[in-house]
Amino acid sequence: MGKYEELAKNIVKEVGGKENVNSLTNCITRLRFKLKDESKANTEVLKNMDGVVTVMQAGGQYQVVIGNHVPDVRKDVDAVLGVLEAPTESGPKGNLFDQFVDMISSIFQPILAPLSAAGMLKGVNAILIFALGSGFAESSTSAVFNAMGDGLFKFLPIFIGYTAMKKFGGSPFLGMLIASSLVYPGFLEGAATAQFAEAGGLNFFGIPFSIPPAGYGSTVMPIIAAVAFAAFLEKQLRKVIPDVIKLFIVPFLTALVTIPLTFLVIGPIMNTVSDALGNGLLSIQSFSPILFGAILGFSWQILVMFGLHWALIPFAIIALSQGDPTSLLTPSGSVSFAQTGAVLAVMLKTKNAKLKELSIPAFISGIFGVTEPAIYGITLPRKKPFWASCIVGGVTGAIAMALGMQGYQMGGLGIFRYPSSISPDGDVTFAIYAIILDVCALAAGFAVAWALGFKDDEPTIQLSKEEAKLAATGQKKKLTKDTVLAPVTGKVLPLSEAKDAAFSEGIMGKGVVIEPTIGEIVAPFDGTVMTLFPTKHAIGLISDNGTELLIHIGIDTVQLEGEGFEAFVEQNTKVKKGDKLVTFDIEAIEAAGYSTQIPIIITNTPDYADVISTSDSSVKQGDVLITAIISN
Repeated sequence: MGKYEELAKNIVKEVGGKENVNSLTNCITRLRFKLKDESKANTEVLKNMDGVVTVMQAGGQYQVVIGNHVPDVRKDVDAVLGVLEAPTESGPKGNLFDQFVDMISSIFQPILAPLSAAGMLKGVNAILIFALGSGFAESSTSAVFNAMGDGLFKFLPIFIGYTAMKKFGGSPFLGMLIASSLVYPGFLEGAATAQFAEAGGLNFFGIPFSIPPAGYGSTVMPIIAAVAFAAFLEKQLRKVIPDVIKLFIVPFLTALVTIPLTFLVIGPIMNTVSDALGNGLLSIQSFSPILFGAILGFSWQILVMFGLHWALIPFAIIALSQGDPTSLLTPSGSVSFAQTGAVLAVMLKTKNAKLKELSIPAFISGIFGVTEPAIYGITLPRKKPFWASCIVGGVTGAIAMALGMQGYQMGGLGIFRYPSSISPDGDVTFAIYAIILDVCALAAGFAVAWALGFKDDEPTIQLSKEEAKLAATGQKKKLTKDTVLAPVTGKVLPLSEAKDAAFSEGIMGKGVVIEPTIGEIVAPFDGTVMTLFPTKHAIGLISDNGTELLIHIGIDTVQLEGEGFEAFVEQNTKVKKGDKLVTFDIEAIEAAGYSTQIPIIITNTPDYADVISTSDSSVKQGDVLITAIISN
């Protein structure tokens, strides 16, 4: 927690507590809450709270205006809120793919850290086995490492059962109960065949069912589908079961219906889809190996997300058990490196410290072949980096098949797949091919993801106001005034005519409003870009003399999510007066129903003896707009 800890706690309390918060974002001056019930917020208390400028309610958002130090306050508010439960309100949110991405992201976000840790532990074990040899591989120490790394993946449905139930609005521990039945050890690895042979195999009251050879551990979609049904059933039962017995009867009936249904219907449906997919891919391989490599390489991560990659693994195991090399899994070999390259692009390009921090373990896990943290936490929620990795995976898959690469044994993933590419007689040709292809996949994944770009999370300001002022102190003491030139051409209005109370009442500082006639913002002085919001609708600058300026393009245009805006600078960029900063589409903003007014505010107004605005009714870029008088 930082210096705004007490303020953050009070804000969360007065908006109705953590349980009343669906989501939280921030723009350049205010915290934007989406509350479950705005009537629970104590608006008057918040308005009179030290550290809060005012409160505004608009566009379905409860906006707590803080000032241009809002990113620092946001960090402490996030610490108070912790991990928010995924909102459960109904209604369509974008197209089907967007809804799918939102569902997957919400389910996996809470377990990304342990997923990354598990992947790194698997990598440590593989490194030790490689370095110390078969003796270590057979030791109990290696077994412990293996348990630490593989345990989460073998029982992944239990974790997903909890988070998916939260997403669908059901009881999380009931989701865990359902998931635990799917990974019940008594049904796995031939034990069930021997135990239930005399009873005709696995069945439920005479209705037969089967378990995949690898079980339901490490799968994703069967438990998500089961939990989605369970959450719906639980809600219906709560409506009809009397309160006096609801506590235990509702979970009893939900589990009693859902678990057998999962074994009898939901699981087999997934198995059928998996088998059909596997046979289809085998047919394509027979027709054209290169086409097979392109399709499998492109779709491998999607198959993994649905747990459908198991369709091919049994065929590969059968071939290898007969002593034959196989190319069935060859196209998937470099995909993890394409994904890892995309993560590296996100890590280096993002301005958000939290996303950058999360990308580091995802990158390390990806090198070891564990890409779940990268997919679910980094690339899939931002879409374009995920598709970049798929495109590169398709290309490398086709190249691998064109080179005739094969595997000689079931091996590790990532950098630990190379031994499985070495032939029994010691030929390392395919292993060398694999290394070269993986390096190319990493570089290409990075390049394509960087070129396509992505919608970044809110930035974390790296240059504090105190640091910027300190750097400019020597000059500032010698000056009597600082001049702000007009960054845009248009009609000048007094700040009181701004169509947003946070500006019109002067609570953010003194300044003016310009109604633009051209859609271009240029630098009003020599200085540095302190803040550029991801939606590009607002930019914060600090002059070389210490004047802090906010240029807010339009009113409530944050809702446009960057549509119609283009930035030509980045955070911390040094600029000269007249440099192009941002362009914007005036007609598009007006067509969307938003005002194009541009409030231009000196946010550190108290540092000056006076702030004097131009008396002209209109200005052109480069005209004197505001003069800040510096006290000696």
